[in-house]
Amino acid sequence: MSNKRMLFFTLLLSLMWMAQSPTPVSNPSPKPNAATVWVDSVFRQMTADERIGQLFMIRAHSDRGPEHVAAVKQLVREYHVGGLCVFQGTPEGHAELINGCQALSRQVPLMVAIDAEWGLGMRLRSTTISFPRQLTLGAIQDNRLLYDMGAEVARELRRLGIHVNFAPVVDVNNNAANPVINTRSFGEDRYNVAVKGYMYMKGMQDNGVLACAKHFPGHGDTDVDSHLDLPVISHSRERLDSIELFPFRVLAEQKVGSMMVAHLQVPALDST
Repeated sequence: MSNKRMLFFTLLLSLMWMAQSPTPVSNPSPKPNAATVWVDSVFRQMTADERIGQLFMIRAHSDRGPEHVAAVKQLVREYHVGGLCVFQGTPEGHAELINGCQALSRQVPLMVAIDAEWGLGMRLRSTTISFPRQLTLGAIQDNRLLYDMGAEVARELRRLGIHVNFAPVVDVNNNAANPVINTRSFGEDRYNVAVKGYMYMKGMQDNGVLACAKHFPGHGDTDVDSHLDLPVISHSRERLDSIELFPFRVLAEQKVGSMMVAHLQVPALDST
């Protein structure tokens, strides 16, 4: 895609958002604030082992009994891990687990994440809301509904003490035989994937939860489940820039909080 077309698409997203915003949003120049000063001061006081621990986000369940919870808390207490990625359990169990672990990590609060692509129901299936899968959402004409969904998902995650949602999936699903992305994608149109992903991201991040664009650099054109084997994306760099990378570039320019790297081999990007 040419730079002019990319610029046009980015401007289109901005205009679409401004058209539905009740008031203009100002963007003052970034400058040091209290949070930045706090982060710098705490980091300088940490030992090398504590800094290493901050690089790890460990798996945690609230439905695996007291031994599992005790093991998670031991890792938090002894190795100063940086965060939790919570999986199956109950809302009440998750809140208790997260609060208990946070109490052990007072110097540097834990960053807590979850896979909630269609809401808490993706992991907490019995008593929480499941929104439609992204393939269904890809057919929606009113993109503002994606923003509203993101805002509601963020509200629910914050109630449990969760800071990061590993969503949206912005893979362009252009392989009908894809066994792992499939209905988790907004579809096969790169523009629609980018717009829908942006609106979902914006709804979450405007309401206090960081989004995560996945699965970089694009897991849509595979027929292998990367949980079981290593898929190979054999397209040229030009093709990747035009299709697979397009939604990720758009969300990066719109300040998505993070990206998740896929378990893929992409020779055009790295032949080693």
